[in-house]
Amino acid sequence: MPKQFKIFSTLLGLFLACVSCTSTLPKADLIVENAVIWTGNSAQSSAQAMAIKADTILALGTIADLQKYKGEHTVVKDMAGKFITPGFIDAHVHLMMGGNALLSVELRDATTQQEFVKRIADYTKTLAPGAWVLEGNWDHTLWGGELPKKEWIDVFTSENPVVLYRLDGHMVLANSLALKIAGIDEHTPAIEGGEIVKDAHGIPTGILKDNAMNYLLAKIPPMTVPQKEKALKAAMTYLLSNGVTSVHDVDSIGTYPIAKKLKEANELSVRIYAINPLNHWDKRNDTFKNTDKWLKTGALKGFMDGSLGSHTSVFVADYSDKAGDRGFFINDKNDLKKWISKADEKGLQVLVHAIGDDANHVLLEIFEAVSNENGPRDRRFRVEHAQHLLKEDISKFGSLDIVVSVQPYHAIDDGRWAEELIGAERIKTTYAFKSLLEEKVTLAFGSDWPVAPASPILGIYAATTRRTLDHENSEGWIPEEKITVLQALNAYTKNAAFASFDEQEKGTLEVGKLADFVVLSDNLLKVNPGTIKNIEVLQTYVGGKLAYIKK
Repeated sequence: MPKQFKIFSTLLGLFLACVSCTSTLPKADLIVENAVIWTGNSAQSSAQAMAIKADTILALGTIADLQKYKGEHTVVKDMAGKFITPGFIDAHVHLMMGGNALLSVELRDATTQQEFVKRIADYTKTLAPGAWVLEGNWDHTLWGGELPKKEWIDVFTSENPVVLYRLDGHMVLANSLALKIAGIDEHTPAIEGGEIVKDAHGIPTGILKDNAMNYLLAKIPPMTVPQKEKALKAAMTYLLSNGVTSVHDVDSIGTYPIAKKLKEANELSVRIYAINPLNHWDKRNDTFKNTDKWLKTGALKGFMDGSLGSHTSVFVADYSDKAGDRGFFINDKNDLKKWISKADEKGLQVLVHAIGDDANHVLLEIFEAVSNENGPRDRRFRVEHAQHLLKEDISKFGSLDIVVSVQPYHAIDDGRWAEELIGAERIKTTYAFKSLLEEKVTLAFGSDWPVAPASPILGIYAATTRRTLDHENSEGWIPEEKITVLQALNAYTKNAAFASFDEQEKGTLEVGKLADFVVLSDNLLKVNPGTIKNIEVLQTYVGGKLAYIKK
């Protein structure tokens, strides 16, 4: 009897200890269960349920595993077997520009001159005389390649100055009124790093490229604070509908003060890595480092060249369709090196836009020289775009530990016409995603929104199929450079977090990390890549809070 009592006492003690242990466990605010959760964490790649406390992940596992985290006030959501990924991180957006584009005339899909003109005319009718017509994001390749002229729109816009961007942001169309306000005429001299396009008689056509655009941009009235708030809120709503929970805003000089104001009012719904211009950053007082989980700073962005579509990206050899034209550098190479070196000495991260093969080659030389001169550290230099590469340079991205920030949607867009501009040989190393990964390069994916849609789903589709928008490449444009869905997912999550030094806080679903996640209509890892573009974002959570739900 004493022996039986002793056994009973021992078991009772263990039971009470377990009860006590369970009762002291933190209770979740939210548990999502009955889901297929892709965590992105190799140590625990999948889970059935996830518990969240405040804005961080408390536990992952089976439904049974997480029962102990349920409390009286825990909300439990049945996900009905849906697929969950970490929140998508878009590593390259123009946040304020994108918000403005949502509120302005949309020219991205205008496929004829007539449609282009009609949309501008119709939109201008809604404005008061004197109001500026901005943004647009037109693409002249959709109507055969002829650049628009001011004469196309002057008759409809005589009382409103017009400055409309080509979708890549490296070329604008201005009407006659805008040119007059900016003082641009046949006598305006050429500008280094830019071009005022003129007709056979020396008269400006209305097209200005890169640095020449500054003549116009300086005359555009600054946005008011309410206008900026409206644009930023529109941008965040759009991003959340695409499953984007964090962005790297690559021209944040005008966005940051508004984002800071919204953050202080608890009205930021997307996390922002605010990146300022590299040129003359040391003469401003707005460049500093902080690790705020909503509004982080500490990076600068510079430019090597322009864009392929505007013939302003720099190549070693001439453009195939224009003898004697190799594009042009936007900044002096020596100046750029000085800026990069000085920023690097201060511990700031440096990102540089480079598209043409020569631009990328020279930039790699600069990054290597600065790294050698300033000594070893975890600097994570970034090349933004890296679209056209010399074959011999691909391995150098890996050996220099360069983070390559690319936009896969551009590949299925540019693939319609790029060969005409640079020839069959050079396109072999265009958007060389697979080759870069084989060199152990960290690829971070983004959109370049509003240049392209801020849809990671479309980006993953583009990277895995490379089927061009004209439906002419069913097996993929440069199919050798297709990558897997898993590689593309990593590029939109953990790699993009690494690209902003945030891999300890987000990018994967792990205990202690931010509870940013997306619920999708289908399992990205199970469907045929050709159908990925049809997958829908059903819900988006930021910090454990529902930020978007598909109606």
